[in-house]
Amino acid sequence: MADPLVAELKNLIVTRLKLEVAPDSIDAAAPLFGEGLGLDSIDALELVVGIEKQFGIRIADAEMGKKAFASVNALAEFIGEKQGRK
Repeated sequence: MADPLVAELKNLIVTRLKLEVAPDSIDAAAPLFGEGLGLDSIDALELVVGIEKQFGIRIADAEMGKKAFASVNALAEFIGEKQGRK
């Protein structure tokens, strides 16, 4: 069963960062930075802004961000916790 939040995050990443990949092609378990999707610190800032806007949650510091942005799955889990979905 596909998680709608994971799909929404993949779409947000592709549209917000203007990536030329299909959202479905992003491996939800792969790292977003470095070896995985290959995002950089500028991408991270753009994603933080997008997530704070779209989901109304605050990413307080770099340590929280590093954990939340480990992968699409980690991000979905983080948002779910912040929104009380779990």
